[in-house]
Amino acid sequence: MNRYSRHIQLTEIGEEGQRKISQAKVLVVGAGGLSCPVLQYLTAAGIGTLGIIDFDVVEESNLQRQVLFGTSTIGMNKALAAKQRLEDLNPTISIHAYPEKLTTSNAIALFTDYDIIVDGSDTIATRYLINDAAIVCDKPIVYGAIYKFEGHLAVFNYNHGPTYRSLFPDPPRNGSVANCSEVGVLGVLPGIIGAMQANEVLKIVLGFSGVLSGKLLCYHSQTGQTNVISIPKSKSSIEEALLKTGILNDTYEATCDVLIPNISAEEALQTENNLFVDVRAVGEIPEVVLPNSKHIPLHELEQHLDEFRFEKNYMIFCATGARSTIAIARLQKHFNHHFYNVVGGATALLSQIKQPHE
Repeated sequence: MNRYSRHIQLTEIGEEGQRKISQAKVLVVGAGGLSCPVLQYLTAAGIGTLGIIDFDVVEESNLQRQVLFGTSTIGMNKALAAKQRLEDLNPTISIHAYPEKLTTSNAIALFTDYDIIVDGSDTIATRYLINDAAIVCDKPIVYGAIYKFEGHLAVFNYNHGPTYRSLFPDPPRNGSVANCSEVGVLGVLPGIIGAMQANEVLKIVLGFSGVLSGKLLCYHSQTGQTNVISIPKSKSSIEEALLKTGILNDTYEATCDVLIPNISAEEALQTENNLFVDVRAVGEIPEVVLPNSKHIPLHELEQHLDEFRFEKNYMIFCATGARSTIAIARLQKHFNHHFYNVVGGATALLSQIKQPHE
């Protein structure tokens, strides 16, 4: 009663709600930057059973953002190091560490034992595996992703709602999406998004309304801007097959092979017969002024397909490249034109062009 008194004092939670939390079972895939705050807050909240799966070891470069670890844990398996720290935070719950990689061989068995899956992974192949295993096991996924200064948050497969494949039907080519070790990341960003993931878990456990299902929340830490994009409900042929067979194959790394062509801002500006399409939300900064451009927010893309009927070189950009990648994946389903993802987005374009004085 004393440990959870601040929860119990909330009329929306009370003793009954805290009992639901203590009975919940949550599996966190990955123990990196996103998962550290997720695990901290869910442990502190009293989630009854927590699972942590990660085969990686703690490195010094992790300490800038992975707040469960310290110098003394360098070289230690992340799942085991996290379990050690969390058991000191709350010794009254059950914490299971799995110092191994999530694969097609163990995913179904692991997911079956838990109520909610938290995606804190850092590879595209693992995200598709998490999605497909959750479909087979009928488990909701609390998804988070980070890139430089931008973070994404969503809940997939909640009450049979939209899934990760609804947002990204086709995986990108291996190596075409950089991770934070290649491009860097603001240290506090995974803390912000990870805490929001923990919040979504508690909303699901407590039965609160407003779970972020069918929506993708985009947060930019430089500007503080937050945008929410609707995710259409759709089932891919792969999802249909999974629902029928319940079997995962062993080709996730190999099937991440659909190319989203990248282009530098300098090359994009020099390309002939081009049209720039800004898929950011209305009002996002910095503003990019180009004579040959359109502004079509990502959530309105399907309503403007007619504007892509011309044979042009379409240069799609957003803040960082995340939403433009989504846009290109959707457009490639309708057209055979040349679509290019402008690397670095609006900021990169601004560095190459001179904006008019206000």
